[in-house]
Amino acid sequence: MTGAEAAVPVRAGAEFRRRPGALSRLWRTARQKPLGAAAGVVCVLLILVAIGADALAPQAADAVDPVKNPRLQPPSLSHPFGTDNLFRDMFSRVIIGSRISLGIGFAAVAIGTVLGTVLGMVAGFFRGWVDMLVSRAIEVVLGFPPLVLAIFFLSIFNPEKGYSARSFLMVSLAIGIIIAPTTARIVRGSVLSIRNLQYVEAAECVGNGPLRIMLRHVLPNVTAPIIVIASIQVGNAILAEAALSFLSLGIADASHPSWGAMLQDTRQEWLEAWWTAVVPGAAISLAVLAFNLFGDALRDVLDPRLRQSS
Repeated sequence: MTGAEAAVPVRAGAEFRRRPGALSRLWRTARQKPLGAAAGVVCVLLILVAIGADALAPQAADAVDPVKNPRLQPPSLSHPFGTDNLFRDMFSRVIIGSRISLGIGFAAVAIGTVLGTVLGMVAGFFRGWVDMLVSRAIEVVLGFPPLVLAIFFLSIFNPEKGYSARSFLMVSLAIGIIIAPTTARIVRGSVLSIRNLQYVEAAECVGNGPLRIMLRHVLPNVTAPIIVIASIQVGNAILAEAALSFLSLGIADASHPSWGAMLQDTRQEWLEAWWTAVVPGAAISLAVLAFNLFGDALRDVLDPRLRQSS
């Protein structure tokens, strides 16, 4: 054996093991977080139902057929969720209603996440008077009750009612504004923690501008908390949309119902027909709970400090 060969250390067999694949890591995470994995499956199913609502619903949402759909019929094999006070099938309306409830929820979270991320990054990166100005503006928004602020916004910028692209945008924007401050505060705190790290200072020394540093060096390192807070905010946005629809400020109509509007349409029949309140209420509760549990599990997976302590 030559000296060069003797200098080469003998590697342990464990070092030759292949890194687990994506499916293996996903399965291991699901076993560690079974509740979060189940919530993720429910979230995926809800999204698929919303996408294929027209194909899955046995009837149209505004189909009125007194012969086929008796008024206020309890849940049965022909009508799994019963019928409402206008001879409409509740099962079809819940499935079709998922499109508006989830659609506005995701659109509002997208708007709120983008707005909150921009404000939080600007405040945390520049600090000084910029941070003070942004923080004071966030505190002003947080000073109003969220639902009252959304009602105030819609009463001014969305006087028209009914289903339309403009109403969809206005309702999503109203909900996005009330959830943006939470995202902005979390992003600001994350940016402040990495603002003075060496790689950021090195990027400044070589002549990179603030925008390039924020997009290339800061944003990738705050992506994990942004994803986590966005997944949790989906449930809050769905709940806010249901509240606005219950107050007749949403975009639902007879052919495009939402879960909150279904509660409002049958509010006088709750004592006579319990399923008219339980079914849409259960749909709202299931969606909110699923996204919140999935967000909590996602936070545990993406946060390295929580991974190391587990």
